[in-house]
Amino acid sequence: MDAFYASVEQRDFPELRGKPIAVGGAGGRGVVATCSYEARKYGVRSAMPGRKALRLCPQIIFQPPRFEVYKEVSMQIREVFARHTPIIEPLSLDEAYLDVAPNLKNLSSAREIAKAIREEIFKETQLTASAGISYCKFLAKIGSDMNKPNGQTLILPSQAQDILENLPVRKFFGIGEKTAESMERVGIHTGKDLKTWSKHALKNRFGKAGEHFYHIVRGEDDRPVQSERKRKSISIEDTFPGDIEDPSLIIEMAKALAQGLFERLKPKTFLGKTLHMKFRYSDFQTLTRSLTRETPFETQAEILEACLTLVEENLNPPSQAIRLLGFGISNPIKEDNDMNSQLSLSF
Repeated sequence: MDAFYASVEQRDFPELRGKPIAVGGAGGRGVVATCSYEARKYGVRSAMPGRKALRLCPQIIFQPPRFEVYKEVSMQIREVFARHTPIIEPLSLDEAYLDVAPNLKNLSSAREIAKAIREEIFKETQLTASAGISYCKFLAKIGSDMNKPNGQTLILPSQAQDILENLPVRKFFGIGEKTAESMERVGIHTGKDLKTWSKHALKNRFGKAGEHFYHIVRGEDDRPVQSERKRKSISIEDTFPGDIEDPSLIIEMAKALAQGLFERLKPKTFLGKTLHMKFRYSDFQTLTRSLTRETPFETQAEILEACLTLVEENLNPPSQAIRLLGFGISNPIKEDNDMNSQLSLSF
């Protein structure tokens, strides 16, 4: 979806249309969750402190997030997807991978399926979406960002190498600002530069992530689109546009994610006793921690307290910048046997 939270706010409040807006907080430790395209022209970005957004764009309008509304719209969008394929892997409320091989409407091509989905989403929600179409997840993700907003990009196997070689490494999904800076210091500015490095050299320089870089620059990504069949956990995570070092900003992002996690829970349907946290650092190393109690997590206050406890215990200070933060509830004590694969997906 294009600037999802901000677009929902502009749809529901006509006086905001055409104006620079940000969903999030302006003062104190407020953070921009997302912003409209009008605000992006001034350099405002997701995960940016609200105070910095105000400096860049003094006329920006801050809107408090309405997660329940975004969740409802996300469900509408998911229903559109399900008309075309049962194989849906959500990444967040506003993004998903689809394997359209089932092609439930028997359309002529993947390009036509993407076009139909985008048209149906707009007709039913008055919101625009962008799509990337290709033979693997990585290239589909790259394509989805190439013609935003309200566009789509098809990357054929015969086009992949040329596109990847000419793409700045900063545009590679999964390469954050700090990693890009590290690459540029050793002369890696584009995919073509990255491709000259051997797998061994990349692993030595960038650790475990180096092997991943070796494969994606060659268009190699064999991960299937996966729909969960049985709910064992509910989670939420966010990969930041730039790596975050400021502990206070990380705490603010944790608060927003904790609220989002609570919104995803279905009270009395899924109750879990373990809350887990995931940090992914700028070098792609991942730290996980969990907290288990005898009774399940049920209230927003309980979830927020546990999330902040885990974050604060592991920010003393952070050993390096963080590119991803996530939380989840697992160790269920009760599950609804009637839940199908769609309902079990992470929203």
